[in-house]
Amino acid sequence: MNAQDIRNSYLEFFKERGHAIIPRAKLVPYNDPTTLFTGSGMQPLLPYLLGEPHPAGVRLTDSQTSLRSQDIEDVGDNRHTTFFEMLGNWSLGDYFKEQQIRWFFEFLVDVVGLDPHKIYVTAFIGDEKHSIPRDDEAANIWQKVFEEKGIEAKIVEVGSQADGDARGINPGERIFFYDDGENWWSRGGGIEKTPIGDPCGPDSEVFYDFGPQNHAEGFGLAHPASDSGQFMEIGNQVFMQYRRLEDGSFEPLEKQNVDFGGGLERIAAAQIDSPDVFKISLLWPIIERLQKLSSKTYEANTASMRVIADHLRAATFLAVDGVKPSNKEQGYVMRRLIRRAVRFAFDLGIEQNFLEGIVPVIADMYASDYPEVAEQRDDIIATLVKEEKVFRQTLRKGLQVLVKSAKIVTEDGSGLVTENGDQLVTEGYSVVGGDTLFTLYDTYGFPVELSTEEAFKQDIPLSDNWREEFDAKMKEQRERSQTAAKGVFKGGLGGQTEVHKQYHTATHLMYAALRKVLGDHVTQHGSNITEERLRFDFNNDEKMTPEQIKEVEDLVNTWIKQDLPVSYKEYPTAEAFEMGAIGAFGDKYGETVKVYKMGEEPNRVSFEICGGPHVEHTLELIQPGDKVFKITKEESSSAGIRRIKAVLI
Repeated sequence: MNAQDIRNSYLEFFKERGHAIIPRAKLVPYNDPTTLFTGSGMQPLLPYLLGEPHPAGVRLTDSQTSLRSQDIEDVGDNRHTTFFEMLGNWSLGDYFKEQQIRWFFEFLVDVVGLDPHKIYVTAFIGDEKHSIPRDDEAANIWQKVFEEKGIEAKIVEVGSQADGDARGINPGERIFFYDDGENWWSRGGGIEKTPIGDPCGPDSEVFYDFGPQNHAEGFGLAHPASDSGQFMEIGNQVFMQYRRLEDGSFEPLEKQNVDFGGGLERIAAAQIDSPDVFKISLLWPIIERLQKLSSKTYEANTASMRVIADHLRAATFLAVDGVKPSNKEQGYVMRRLIRRAVRFAFDLGIEQNFLEGIVPVIADMYASDYPEVAEQRDDIIATLVKEEKVFRQTLRKGLQVLVKSAKIVTEDGSGLVTENGDQLVTEGYSVVGGDTLFTLYDTYGFPVELSTEEAFKQDIPLSDNWREEFDAKMKEQRERSQTAAKGVFKGGLGGQTEVHKQYHTATHLMYAALRKVLGDHVTQHGSNITEERLRFDFNNDEKMTPEQIKEVEDLVNTWIKQDLPVSYKEYPTAEAFEMGAIGAFGDKYGETVKVYKMGEEPNRVSFEICGGPHVEHTLELIQPGDKVFKITKEESSSAGIRRIKAVLI
């Protein structure tokens, strides 16, 4: 059973059980300025989950195409894609946990053919403070369906993800209770962040076990909610059964809803028992064509082929939904996807136009299941091929401009001598600034991220304030793609949540720790914060050692546990700097600035200019649960600039 079969079987399975099959929503949300793309299966159904009646009835099912372009830089591993499909079914005040759990398990095991011994599930552990009981109902149903297949299914309490990292799994355990960091749904996130008046409730996630050989080091012991790679979430059943009241308490809903979302690509990967989603039938044909065009193997060029396959599939569906490559909003993302794919094709030795041979493969994979793809096939191909041709005409010229702008300068070799006294002469590049990057963007159509990636590949250093220079040039001409460039893709349902506050605060602590471990030369060169992680760019000439990374982690975790007070005060800008305040490199400030302080004198840990938001005490960073601060990746961002990604887990 391939991915297409799984999609069609899923829709038919729920149609037989009284569900109306509803059409997918377009990737560009209708009349929703808060987000660029449809990023989940739930997103188009949210009004109906909040109480509005659906014209098709109370039982619905679909397969929703989704796009999350904020993950574009993570594409290249075995499970990240910017484009994906979410299988969904909904009960709007009709059936509830018993039917939902049994039906999904039946679909996975009896229809898709997954080995039930490789399926593990989670449920909500409860919250005593808010009088929300443990979801024994869901756990007991799961236990019954496993036992009916002759499988022992012990129920155990875990708590937080960090608790799971510490305890792992014992023999016979299959149903795991986690806290609201893992198994609670609301529009705000965890229990404390549930908006007043909103429906909310526990969820039950389903995981597939790809085996201990896929458990990566550095994540503690394996368990379902770990990010180690052994387990992959393939479905999430949200049970909306509560509403938050004005006093912060929760009451049961009269009409309870079920919201299910399952990743088609991930279920298909489980069906072939491969943790590499690029080997499924909706991606592997693209890889096969790339291997043929390049005469190179997937095994030797894995990351490049994954990026190309993902980006062109995403761009194809953007074209289906009427997006055209441009320099703003959705069009900018589409242009960036296509041009990144073309640039990665160079790494495969493909220097001729190749989209004409790839896009038809993608279109034909979807044409029989999505009539709009078949109807627009020629236009889709023409749109993407035209963008490639335009870009290829300027690609070589643009690369030449980049190298030419970094004119090779010859040093006189002063002070550089060999052991026998001969003088050495070295060649090096001069730095590239915002003028060149803007020219590449405006004249040659290079997304700025592509230019900086290329500079890094060719060891061309960028000026320390290239971003400031580039942004200034953008303002001078006109506002272009500001939402896309700054990553406002995820939106719609979130905001400045407690998790954002935690990661903003953790970023300050990490910045202070980096300066303590690596030296005062460390200066922030950019940051990005989501509800899943923080990203921080800083100047440093060398890759951090494992010992340095651990020292930074230990410092941050020590300061967190000291429960340092976090406060702010406004100062005249000059006075703030005289007092030792630090800020992001290149940032311009007005006459006054807001400065956040962590810790009291004489043991002040951080004193940093920032607009917020932050927590009030550092111990809040690891609540709820017993989280820890962990650096998940340290890598190069551009010449002389390192990038850290870190999480609270």
